[in-house]
Formats: sequence, structure tokens, C-alpha cells
Amino acid sequence: MSLRHLSALLLCLPLCAMAADGNALVKTNTKPKNLVIMIGDGMGPAYTSAYRYFKDNPETEEIEQTVFDRLLVGMASTYPARESGYVTDSAAAATALSTGYKSYNGAIAVDTEHKPLTTLMEHARGAGLATGIAVSCQINHATPAAFLSHNDSRRNYDAIAESYLDSDAQVLLGGGQRYFPDALLARFRDKGYQTLSEFDQLDGISSGKVLGLFADVQLPWAMDEPQAHKLSKLTAKALELLSAQEQGFVLLVEGSLIDWAGHGNDIAAAMGEMNEFANAIEVVEQYVRSHGDTLMVVTADHNTGGMSIGAAGEYKWTPEVLRTLNASPETMATMALANEDWQQPLAQQLAFAPSADEYAELAKARMQGKDVLESAIKRLIDVRSNTGWTTGGHTGVDVQVFAAGPASSLFNGHQDNTDIAQKLMSLLPREAKKSVATTPDAKNEPQAEAQPLKEQVVTN
Repeated sequence: MSLRHLSALLLCLPLCAMAADGNALVKTNTKPKNLVIMIGDGMGPAYTSAYRYFKDNPETEEIEQTVFDRLLVGMASTYPARESGYVTDSAAAATALSTGYKSYNGAIAVDTEHKPLTTLMEHARGAGLATGIAVSCQINHATPAAFLSHNDSRRNYDAIAESYLDSDAQVLLGGGQRYFPDALLARFRDKGYQTLSEFDQLDGISSGKVLGLFADVQLPWAMDEPQAHKLSKLTAKALELLSAQEQGFVLLVEGSLIDWAGHGNDIAAAMGEMNEFANAIEVVEQYVRSHGDTLMVVTADHNTGGMSIGAAGEYKWTPEVLRTLNASPETMATMALANEDWQQPLAQQLAFAPSADEYAELAKARMQGKDVLESAIKRLIDVRSNTGWTTGGHTGVDVQVFAAGPASSLFNGHQDNTDIAQKLMSLLPREAKKSVATTPDAKNEPQAEAQPLKEQVVTN
């Protein structure tokens, strides 16, 4: 469906709806004033199912719903431009979600001929709306970059960071200190940004433009800081600051590290990141409930890791193993290497005692360094929980779509990821038409000149 057709459809939508008793009409807003798009990076359907069982209260007969069950409205396909096949990377997927056009793996809001594509954020700014991002990875990573920048390659982190000077985004929150040297931070301050490096500095910010970088690269694993709720707090602060814009705002929130856990085949960290992303969704859901002019759309850019809930021919999955872990496998490995007497502390962090054979395997892995030991710990947790994985990369399965607020029914059913972008753009004020996108002649037609970039496994 074209953007023009979607806009026409919206004009035809009723401006009122039948009340619950069927006897009265209540006015509703057809178009939202504010848009919040939330992306669970790598969050394929198995992740939301696993999260349901991870959060289940075993003391009750029923399996309780999660926020994902409550808000589910549809599905989306994620394939990139034809030249990159059927399995997308984060850059091409984010380009589709931000521009409404397919491109090659590695593309940051450029088409297959490397020409810039106008993004949702650019359309929003052209309509006078405020924009912002809150992510748990570095803010110049593939997903946020495809909403705020244009580049031939997602790997050009330094150039992408510098390009944010021209993004005019009011709120930039996440990690990535290593990509923003002092000289660049000074240029942001010259443009009116308050620059933050410590998380507790956020409490002192109540207005204005802000660039908050709270980690060298990505934020810590959520399960290592169970009370911190950093992504949720970044989301709440972004909503607070952007709400000051009378004309409305567009906010991107990304649960970035779900994907990183998937690449590492780390079910423990994955559930920790899912839990924090769910918390952030509930922050926005509550905002939507109290602000009837705000639409929230949640989806994933792709699926990572090919996780299976059950493995090795056994009809079981044991999430109780995951609920009692006291640290991420990465932290466990780091601490086990730092202490000669490592067995008992590791057992305390695992909340179960490995067998003699398992300790022997861990000891052998420990002699080979942190990465090997971390992998051994993750395998041990996989065996105890009966979790399976098919890859350390991405897969091509469709992902889920969740929505709440005015016009949320537009996202019901099956759609392509490019449709999500075009539907969101159709909901922007009419002034957005003043921003003219540079677009290829056909959304899905490949261009032979563009060269796909090889996927980076650990930071997608």
C-alpha cells in the first residue's frame, strides 16, 4: 500500500467509536500527535514465548500473559533488498523501518545505489515535531543510525557519530562514549546540547537538548544490574523531555542487547534483556494510557540465534534455572578467571552446583581464557534449561508487531517491515510532505551497482 493510499484511508476513518455499552458514541483521535517506535533487536517470536514462560509464576495453574501477549496485533516480514538474499542484518532492517524502502545489508538509510533515503525522523522534523532515541547499545549503532543518519556502511561509526550534529534530535541517550571524543562533544555543546556521562546526571535534566552517553560502548547486561532498569529510565526521561514539544514528537527506543545475547547464544542474558525491554514497553504503555494522542508500535528488526524452547529431542524447557542466576555468563567468566578459588563462587552465581564432570569441563575451558570459559558456562545453562540454538547469526523468520494507541489498528495482520514505516509516515502531520525523499524507482527492486556488506556477528 502506498503512502498516498494510506493517507487517504486515514481520512476515511471514523472520528468516533461506539462506547462499551453500545448506546453512546465517544470521540477518538484518528491520528496520533506523538509516535513511539520500539525495536527489540533480534527479538524473534521464540524470544517472546520464552519470556512468557520465564516470567510464569509456577505457584499458579495458569500461565500469565506478558506485555507482549497483551499488545500483539500482527506480524512482519524482514527480508532485505534482493541482492542481499532473504536474511537481513540490522542496518538493512532499520533502513526499511525508518524509510519504507528495502536496501542491502549494511546500508544506513541509503538505497541500493547508495543514495540517501528520507527517514521517519527527517519527515517528523520537517513537520515541526521533536525527535529522540533511547537505546542500550552505542547510539551510533546500526538501528539508531538508520533513523538519524545516512551512510554506505554501518561500520563507519565515527562518521555516523559526527553526522548526529546535523540530526537536530532533541534527545540522544545510550552508550558509545568511545565514538564521541572531547572535541566532538564540545561541538555538540556549541549546538545547545547538555552532554552527560554519568547515569545519575539524568535526574538533573528537565528540559532542553541532551546527549547522554553512559557506557564506553553498550550498557551493562540488565541481569548484572537487576535494580538499575536503565533502558526503562532512559525511555521515561526521553518521554519527559520530548513531551515539552507542543507539536508532538517521534521517539525510537531499542532493546539493543537482546540481539547481542542472541549472537552469543546466551539464554540467560537474553531473558534479562527481554525483561528490561518489557519494562520499557510498559513505561510507554502507561504513557499511552495517560496521553490519548500517543501511538506506540513495537516490533523486531529480525530474529537472532535461531533459539528453540526445548532441544535434543526432549519435550521440556526449564526456565526456573534462569530465574535464580545471580550474574551474566560474561561476569561469571570474568570473576572465575580472577580468583584461583573459583568453583564455589561460580556455583553461587549459577545457584546450582555443577557436577564433577561439569566442573572438569569448566576447568579445562578456564585454562583457555575468558571467551572459552564464558561459552562453557552458557552451554552448561543451555543443558540445564534445555535451550537450543541453530546459529550465531540471524534467521529469516517473520517477527511480531505490537501496538497501542490511536490508529494502532493500522498495524493489524501481516505486513512487510517497509509497510510499518510507510504507515507511521502516513500518520505524521501534512506538513511532512514538504520533505521530499530520495527514493529508488521501485521499493523492492535490486540495483546491481550496490555492494552488500558482510555481516558482523557480534554487534548486529
